[in-house]
Amino acid sequence: LYRRYGLWFRLRKLIIWLLGVYIAIPFLVKLCPAIQAKLVFLNFVRVPYFIDLKRPQDQGLNHTCNYYLQPEEDVTIGVWHTVPAALWKNARGKDQLWFEDALGSSHPVILYLHGNAGTRGGDHRVELYKVLSSLGYHVVTFDYRGWGDSIGSPSERGMTYDALHVFDWIKARSGDNPVYIWGHSLGTGVATNLVRRLCERETPPDALILESPFTNIREEARSHPFSIYRYFPGFDWFFLDPITTSGIKFANDENVKYISCSLLILHAEDDPVVPFHLGKKLYNIAATSRSFRDYKVQFVPFHTDLGYRHKYIYRSPELPRILR
Repeated sequence: LYRRYGLWFRLRKLIIWLLGVYIAIPFLVKLCPAIQAKLVFLNFVRVPYFIDLKRPQDQGLNHTCNYYLQPEEDVTIGVWHTVPAALWKNARGKDQLWFEDALGSSHPVILYLHGNAGTRGGDHRVELYKVLSSLGYHVVTFDYRGWGDSIGSPSERGMTYDALHVFDWIKARSGDNPVYIWGHSLGTGVATNLVRRLCERETPPDALILESPFTNIREEARSHPFSIYRYFPGFDWFFLDPITTSGIKFANDENVKYISCSLLILHAEDDPVVPFHLGKKLYNIAATSRSFRDYKVQFVPFHTDLGYRHKYIYRSPELPRILR
């Protein structure tokens, strides 16, 4: 009986301690909005670990060059440029100048904006570069300030400015070749911010592709399956308001009302990170927006049985046809 009582006492003590931590965390987040911002960006998570971002060839990208660009003073971003597979043999051993000149070849360019966590060398991202390269696209991607080996502090404004800088850098070298913008997950928020700005200055891209998009960051945070506090009293006040206080909105649902170019949305029904219904809701907003009245807006769902989830749509054998 003594042993049972001692075990119950320790168990009860542990439960009380865990309950105290559970209740304390919302107050901690409210008092320190920077915590919530870090959870949105997850830029401190560098998976896969121990890769040298200066050597994309280590990831099987033998036709890729690593650059460093400087969007602003004290900000440096790491960039990968993968040429179309047709140029693979010519690209071997070439320097940065050759790769920059290659952007002027008669191949379209995709500017890829990745999601939170990881780096431009993430496994599923590398696989997508390979697929797009095999389809005849240049692929230019980069790590936002604060990600990977890029220098600077992450913010929505900074991420958008980095993307704008890289887009302008591409356009200065690509001539009349089409330039498409592809955003994935959190990168869809950067993509719509960027394209809205480009449309407002009357230099829109040739098309916008959103993979696994959400409507806005508040709805995504509220719907995120890992949000164990979603039913906590005052959830919005404790968790969502600090995101807004940190200047993080990623308002895709508002941005699409000001975008004037073709739009393609890709979303897997079994996406466990960004719920499928948010991508569908964004499509419905865009499809009825006056800004798209002269442009094609398409939503392509991927059935649950395919198992593409949040980051494996690149595996679809239908992707080449869809992009065409």
